[in-house]
Amino acid sequence: MKKSLFAGIFGLAALCAGATDLFFYSPENGNGGLRFAVSDDGKNWRSIGNGFDFVRSDFGSWGSGKKMWSPQLFPTSSGWSCLFRVNPEGTAIGWAQSPDLINWKPQEYMLAADTAKLTFRSNVGFVPSVIDLDGKKVSGFSMKTDEKTVKSLEDHAAERGRLAALYSEHCDKDGERFAGLQPLKASVTASGDSKEISPLLMGIFFEDINYAADGGLYAELVQNRDFEYAPGENGHEKNWGPKYAWNVEGDKIDFSISTDEPLHPNNPHYARLDVKGGIATMINNGGNAFVNSGFDGITVKRGEPYRFRMKARSSKKMPMEIALVSDHGRKIASGKLTVKQSKDWQDYELIINPDEHCANATLRIVPKNTGVLDLDMVSLFPMNTFKGRENGLRADLAQTLADLKPRFVRFPGGCVAHGNGLDNMYDWKGSIGKLEERKPLSNLWGYHQTRGLGYHEYFQFCEDIGAEPLPVVAAAVPCQNSWNKSQYSHDAITEHGQQGGLPMDMLDGYIQDILDLIEYANGPASSEWGAKRAAAGHPEPFNLKYIGIGNEDMITSVFKERFNKINAAVKKAHPEITVIGTVGPFYEGADYEEGWRLAREQKVDMVDEHYYVDPAWLIYNQDYYDDYDRNGTKVYLGEWAAHLPGRPSNMETALAEALYLTSVERNGDVVTMSSYAPLLAKDNHTQWKPDLIYFNNSEIRPTTDYETMRLYGENAGNKYLDTKLNVETDNDKAKARIGASVVKDDASGDIIVKLVNMLPVETTMVVDLKKFYPEGQKEINSVRTVMSGKPADEKASVKTDRVTLASPFFTMPLAPYSFTVLRLK
Repeated sequence: MKKSLFAGIFGLAALCAGATDLFFYSPENGNGGLRFAVSDDGKNWRSIGNGFDFVRSDFGSWGSGKKMWSPQLFPTSSGWSCLFRVNPEGTAIGWAQSPDLINWKPQEYMLAADTAKLTFRSNVGFVPSVIDLDGKKVSGFSMKTDEKTVKSLEDHAAERGRLAALYSEHCDKDGERFAGLQPLKASVTASGDSKEISPLLMGIFFEDINYAADGGLYAELVQNRDFEYAPGENGHEKNWGPKYAWNVEGDKIDFSISTDEPLHPNNPHYARLDVKGGIATMINNGGNAFVNSGFDGITVKRGEPYRFRMKARSSKKMPMEIALVSDHGRKIASGKLTVKQSKDWQDYELIINPDEHCANATLRIVPKNTGVLDLDMVSLFPMNTFKGRENGLRADLAQTLADLKPRFVRFPGGCVAHGNGLDNMYDWKGSIGKLEERKPLSNLWGYHQTRGLGYHEYFQFCEDIGAEPLPVVAAAVPCQNSWNKSQYSHDAITEHGQQGGLPMDMLDGYIQDILDLIEYANGPASSEWGAKRAAAGHPEPFNLKYIGIGNEDMITSVFKERFNKINAAVKKAHPEITVIGTVGPFYEGADYEEGWRLAREQKVDMVDEHYYVDPAWLIYNQDYYDDYDRNGTKVYLGEWAAHLPGRPSNMETALAEALYLTSVERNGDVVTMSSYAPLLAKDNHTQWKPDLIYFNNSEIRPTTDYETMRLYGENAGNKYLDTKLNVETDNDKAKARIGASVVKDDASGDIIVKLVNMLPVETTMVVDLKKFYPEGQKEINSVRTVMSGKPADEKASVKTDRVTLASPFFTMPLAPYSFTVLRLK
């Protein structure tokens, strides 16, 4: 940070006169933020907001890694500045600014050495103090202030406490909350007015988290096929490294990792097998084999073909058997091939067909001669992939995504996009081309990405399901939660992540990479990157229309300088592309406010909002988008979900999301896209929950939240019909739990009514659609789907039937805790 940024801190204005004592501090262990206490006599102190944090440090890794020690306040001409230590040693300093001690701007950081020439004036009026607070000795600083300042602090803390209590309302207390509540009557009336809403409202966001790609959606069955697992990528696995998931059975094969004359510089490691013993012994096998355990075993189906491939070279002609062996020791599939004697890498392929189902098979490579055998890119792939794509996707899991009818797919992150430090930002060019030439990448979530599912496969999947691609690239800054040294950083700040942005003299090259991505997607086959797309089997463009720049970043000066240049360059080269910016990870706060200010200033097409919230937040914020500017920057609600304590997916979360989506549809002229997050999670490999879909090698378990998103995806519209909802009760909390949305799908002509009852009693809904049907219209055919269950149920009852409505003015009973969708023909 430049010293000029601190000029206002040390040219101190006079403190506000007043007789009230104000004390500020933070917890001694750093687990908290800037707190206040107040005293009328300088002796007896009371906490403001019971230890409420008015600002917390945003420096450090993920949640509890962000700490604050010894905050010090200084008045400035524009309000206040707060300096604080971000580690116990005080080698790094955080700086936050506020006009009123309540609203704070994005934080900046510097090394403590940078403040060595700065002198803290002794006449500031702050006195180091130790006070008795709630029976404990607390160290901090005291000062005199006025009653107005104290009242604003107390009012703010009280309001935040009120909201915290409101948002902590959960359905397990509905028996008490709605004791005595009788079945309700309600009505929804659609006027003749309508407005265009986004046809892209419902989409999906794919990030490689929870083993969503390798071992998940990507159909490869061999784990660590390239021997590129790197030590340190996975802190939970003791033996993680190039040998992981591989082992040797028997005593006639020595297994080592070599790097001499590899397949490609991006794939430097390979397996070297030194096969020993007499030929007769090896012909009889002697129990010797090179074995891969797959991702929690290898799951195969009887009668389905699987393609085995590998790259190999051998010092001798090497006959071998390729086999799948069940967990009971039975050989369920096998074939034979012979590796030629050669100093050069050769391709080998074999089709094998299991004769039984097996959920936990192993792949065994059994050499039949002595000699030195080098192996790399050892692969076992089902031939029945989604849409039959080679190097494709697991068919059942991909179909489960397609069933959501997503209008777009966001990729590759999330935090994976901007990575764990500058060296770990997702470079799209390393994810295309021949598999052996792709550059493996350590996963920010703590494992390995082969990137077999790379940008080309992503674009192809979007095309296969009729969804718009929405790639997200880093804004030349890493994840602010990362801790990773970089070849581009040389101090404790940038090595910690903290937006140690890509050096500005490298930014032009980085921008060109982004422009090359657009050319790969849209350029003619005669262009440099369009030719690479064509070489991968897709001569026609993918018709990319959207690109995201940044992912829930801190909106600091480092970010803004880089984002502005990237945004300007993309818009200049490709004005037809919609650029999506970012406004931080929350629905409020410093990054949200500064991100929106930047978006308006730079006239950014759209911004990506994220929020993971309590179900009650969704209930009580259905007006969140009502006052957004209809003519300004649009919104992509890129990551959102309802989070309960313990993070279950159940009917409470699903219904809260269904309720909130009625308001999102109402604001579909501002909210252009939305996607629940995260999407996929593999059993026993989950870093984050809840997720939309859980799976293992043979089973897929869509959640209640999935059912909500599926019903919205299947029943989207492009016009919102202006409606008036009336709930006949004076109970405001009950009113907030009834929702309705009416849209029209011009493609089919259908009118779609969505009705949510998040109460423990039945609601009788009167629906008036007379404005949209000829006078006297009778017998409207419709399809009704009802999702219902108890709030804690983790599996929903979803029933669909056909009903004939007597007229466009009809009554529909809404069961307790239910979501009803009516599609009127």
